[in-house]
Amino acid sequence: MIQQVTITTDTPVELKPLIESAIQSELRMLELGLERTHQRLQIFEERYSLTSEEFERRFEAGEIDESLDYIEWAGEIKTHRLLEAYRQTLQEVQLN
Repeated sequence: MIQQVTITTDTPVELKPLIESAIQSELRMLELGLERTHQRLQIFEERYSLTSEEFERRFEAGEIDESLDYIEWAGEIKTHRLLEAYRQTLQEVQLN
């Protein structure tokens, strides 16, 4: 799906470089967030000797009882996916 956004301003400052800079800044923040969630996922994987994929499959199938750790682990997986989707979206932005 192609989306287009039109931005207008009356200021004399060139807008395109500002938007490019803001996107790059946001990408750096997303990278940091992805790195943190990846580290947290690794901690859970080591603690419970499961990959996040296997944990998620078993957790969603009800094979693993809910606990605070497991709920947090599932939340980290969802957060990681969301941050990755945001990063991918911003990486594909083309400013004309």
